[in-house]
Amino acid sequence: MKFGHECDVYVTSSVISVYCKLRGVEFARRVFDESLDRNVVCWTSLVSGYCGNGTMGWLIVDDARDLFDKMPERNYVSYSAMVSGYVRNACFNKAIDLFLDFKRRRANVRLKESLLVSVLNACASVGAFEEGKWIQMYLDDHGFEYGLELGTAGIDFYAKCGFIKDAKEIFDKMPRKDVTTWSAMIMGYATNGENDTGPELFAEMEKKGPKPNAVTFVGVLTACNHKTLVNEAWRVLGRMSKIYSIAPDIEHYGCMVDLLACAGRVKEAEILIRSMAMEPDGAIWAGKVGKLLIQLEPQHSGRYVLLANMYAKMENWEDVLRLRKMMKDREVVSISAWSFIEIDGVVHKFLANDKSHSHSRSIYQTLSQLRKELESFSNANDSLLL
Repeated sequence: MKFGHECDVYVTSSVISVYCKLRGVEFARRVFDESLDRNVVCWTSLVSGYCGNGTMGWLIVDDARDLFDKMPERNYVSYSAMVSGYVRNACFNKAIDLFLDFKRRRANVRLKESLLVSVLNACASVGAFEEGKWIQMYLDDHGFEYGLELGTAGIDFYAKCGFIKDAKEIFDKMPRKDVTTWSAMIMGYATNGENDTGPELFAEMEKKGPKPNAVTFVGVLTACNHKTLVNEAWRVLGRMSKIYSIAPDIEHYGCMVDLLACAGRVKEAEILIRSMAMEPDGAIWAGKVGKLLIQLEPQHSGRYVLLANMYAKMENWEDVLRLRKMMKDREVVSISAWSFIEIDGVVHKFLANDKSHSHSRSIYQTLSQLRKELESFSNANDSLLL
């Protein structure tokens, strides 16, 4: 700029890009503001720079959107930069909304893989099945090949939305699979209750797939989360360090402790905790009964609930009641579980006993009617059995 290049838009966009890559967004913005001539590339470079500095928080993403909205013209790259920026900064619903806006405005534009991967990841994160399904249909209709990034995103999307068979179809179609792909498929089986299939796929991966990494083992151990698979989990944990030289971290121990606790093998869980190479955090201690857990995180409702569930499995009802009373006495705020459903592209979120939804009255009336019909059906069947 010192040698009179401030009017050259290509020099300007390049300098903005370099500053952003070096995390000097404030300098990039100064160059942008002082430029006499700015084209869509300059604007997009700065938008990308804001979004790439997500460690600075959501405010800087809002700055990027403000800049995006002020652009005199926008092209495919501009939209793609803003959508991927939202996804990188975990603003998933905003990413999907902007993508829908782009589709309405540019209906005839052929979509590229990078944008579709970003939106698919956003859909997976919030359970936006309809929009994610639209992307999958678009991919099939336009002859996209399931490469590593696109295929893995599709597997993750279907698995998180509960369609594990569709995830496996994509997995089988992929001509090449890396460790991230295998790990996504194994974790998909784990989160969908396919307890036996996860370890089976891991065994297949050991024979013909890439070398597993730490993330892979989290998936396998999560898949072993059933009392009949405790021995398999121990075997996997052993192979992790002995065969693959991967030191277990807090997540691996957490999976193992939860499994042992759910299986009622509390003593083994305690021994494992004491043998850990690192200091256990609150999540690990959740698998150990007793005062230590409560002392670590006395206001974390999830720790009380997990312990209460563990006591319930052992039919130790006195301790279940004791924990509930302790929560009440200490005024521990219980974090409500929630669920969601997507209707016409809009995700509706519900809490337990939630009446904040605009259609809550009709929803509860429908639920009441369904309950009556189920009770009537159940009574009719009971009378037939008599």
